[in-house]
Amino acid sequence: MTKVNVGLVQMSCVADKAANLSKAVEKVNEAADKGAQIVCLQELFTSLYFCDVEDYDHFQLAEPIPGPSTDAMQKVAKERGVVIIASLFEKRAQGLYHNTTAVIDADGTYLGKYRKMHIPDDPAFYEKFYFTPGDLGYKVFKTKFATLGVLICWDQWYPEAARITALMGAEILFYPTAIGWATSQDEATNKEQYNAWQTIQRSHAVANGVHVVSVNRVGFEQDGAMKFWGGSFVSNPFGNLLYLASHEDEVVHVQEIDLAKSDAYRTHWPFLRDRRIDSYQPITKRFIDED
Repeated sequence: MTKVNVGLVQMSCVADKAANLSKAVEKVNEAADKGAQIVCLQELFTSLYFCDVEDYDHFQLAEPIPGPSTDAMQKVAKERGVVIIASLFEKRAQGLYHNTTAVIDADGTYLGKYRKMHIPDDPAFYEKFYFTPGDLGYKVFKTKFATLGVLICWDQWYPEAARITALMGAEILFYPTAIGWATSQDEATNKEQYNAWQTIQRSHAVANGVHVVSVNRVGFEQDGAMKFWGGSFVSNPFGNLLYLASHEDEVVHVQEIDLAKSDAYRTHWPFLRDRRIDSYQPITKRFIDED
């Protein structure tokens, strides 16, 4: 199989965790009705983006993985024959939490998890308060329809993460995301930030010769101080946008992608062939200081 239908679920969230989970199941079913074979949900889709403040009460939102939310997703995956990429707040042990994505195969099998490696700490994105950096390394998941690589939000700014995941055999890179504009910002700053976000991910598609699927949330949160900018998209292996979602609206979109395109682009633009792996040792340094 070279062609696969990928579903993107871009939605808004509310304070009620059960309502968000129910909505996500509804949206997965909608994507399946439209022919999706793989469905990707946005980052932390069962809640509001709670990392805008450092609040110990928010740890109550976390759950084990596998756990109740993956149980619900396994059920719908099996019923509809779809792969589901589900980003959740993981409680690993008492006092130990991760930002984690579970992958469910089309027969309902839980395939495993990826824990977010890069954890930001910025105004209104205080993730280091909540999340321990991932310790599972980069991951690929061999599903019924494709071999998937999953990275999460802040990971999307790091070419090393995309490269390693692609080298592990990922045919598609998925980025569940929660990112937005501060409503106090001017329009020029907003546009510059969004364009950088999209450009870096399209660059990963080009550099690695794979499709990239980025799924963001939408809507106003943080009492209106943050507008999540949506703009979910699908890029082909040469950075061309196959689909671009609204900044305003909830969206369930299904995009057909042709996995055979990777071979064509990698053959004509052989970046992997020409990599000088013997010269890359300095990349493991924090900074290359002068002697």
